[in-house]
Amino acid sequence: MPELPEVETIRKTLSTLVIGKRIEDVTVRWPNIIKFPEDTEEFKLNLIGQTIHSLGRRGKFIQFHLDDYVLISHLRMEGKYFVVKKETELDKHTHVIFSFTDGEELRYLDVRKFGTMHLYPKSIQYEERAPLNKLGPEPFDEAFTAEYFYEKLQKTHRPIKAVLLDQQVVTGLGNIYVDETLFKARVNPEKTASMLTKEEAERIRQSAILTLEEAVQLGGTTIRSYVNSQGEMGMFQQELSVYGRAGEPCLECGSEIRKLKVAGRGTHICPECQKQ
Repeated sequence: MPELPEVETIRKTLSTLVIGKRIEDVTVRWPNIIKFPEDTEEFKLNLIGQTIHSLGRRGKFIQFHLDDYVLISHLRMEGKYFVVKKETELDKHTHVIFSFTDGEELRYLDVRKFGTMHLYPKSIQYEERAPLNKLGPEPFDEAFTAEYFYEKLQKTHRPIKAVLLDQQVVTGLGNIYVDETLFKARVNPEKTASMLTKEEAERIRQSAILTLEEAVQLGGTTIRSYVNSQGEMGMFQQELSVYGRAGEPCLECGSEIRKLKVAGRGTHICPECQKQ
């Protein structure tokens, strides 16, 4: 699943490709992707004639800012955007097509069909509506302070990995970057959140910020099918310390990286650097 660095890279790439384009027509081939409005005809009619002015991001959601509306898109497991000429052959996994007046199209492809789109008028407080209303601060936000994070940890007995994956506590982190964050912080992912010291909590907070900053600079991590909107791969996978390296030696101490399950997710740790 694309996480914050991948989504930020997609946002930056799409910004160079679609800003200033005017929507001439919209084709919805898989209506379940459209969550609001529920009527896909209303979704299409509201978008026709709109110009894309900017792209934003909140957590793992891309925001297309139009004349009168904001389109909020979540890629989920394998969603992708591509900008192509209208005559380009249609991929069978293409589910939403935004046709522009200049002869190009923005196509949304999704093999698993898990992606979502919400279209809200800019005149309403769309940040207070689903899906953005339950998101916590991002690691880069001023609101993600040491005090805020430690207070959240003290209120739960879940494993720290489960807390970091909780988008209501901190948004943007997923399985890859949680594993990398906890390795950098030298904290075992199974450790109960409320048992962490303030020093450990601060190491985790700083490691999350550093890990995501590095990943954004390198365009994200290419795991399985992730590429950006121009078909280019991210390069952060070359910097991974534990994720996807089960059976390989730890880059710090030489111990064998292990894979276990924590919070229902495959989890990679160094048993020496991240002792329980």
